Amino acid sequence: MALDSRSLSPAQRYALVLVDLSVGFTDPTKSPLASECPAVIEANRKLLEAFRRRGWPVIFTTVAYDQPSQARVFREKIPALNVLAAGSELVRIDPRLTPQDGEPVLVKFWASAFFGTDLAQRLHEAGVDGVMVTGLTTSGCVRATALDALQHEFRVLLPEQAVGDRDALAHQANLRDLQIKYADVRDLEDCLALLG
Repeated sequence: MALDSRSLSPAQRYALVLVDLSVGFTDPTKSPLASECPAVIEANRKLLEAFRRRGWPVIFTTVAYDQPSQARVFREKIPALNVLAAGSELVRIDPRLTPQDGEPVLVKFWASAFFGTDLAQRLHEAGVDGVMVTGLTTSGCVRATALDALQHEFRVLLPEQAVGDRDALAHQANLRDLQIKYADVRDLEDCLALLG
């Protein structure tokens, strides 16, 4: 039997949380973690423009390690994460989406942008009640961030074209599950319309 799943009412004020749109995830010629994702980059570029025009908060995340003790079990499970060395080109945000002054880049060690960071505090201080979660990958860090956003009582929107995954089946399955239980998955144009 299907769950009674409803659409969330729109937030009063959204923040854009761009998850791991770093070179290590966007350039497959440089990293085993990356995939070709020009459409995802373009969708995020459009959202960035809209959020900047509106003056609503923009926060980027990246994964970067400078000590063997950081997320050691996660890195044992996925050894490719070890390429994400702090200070390397791979942990920099993709140059097509360069953060502007006042747009923080939070360093995280695990999947969720909330776990072990001050993201929730930043969002509360910015007076937001909703987040648009974008980036890479849908089945990993995007999903974990969306779930934690809900658990911090934020209204969660996922612009469908602004998220991506190396695995197409995992991408679709996770979007479906997120839509049913944790977030509203919407067309990019619908999300842009909310930003005026």
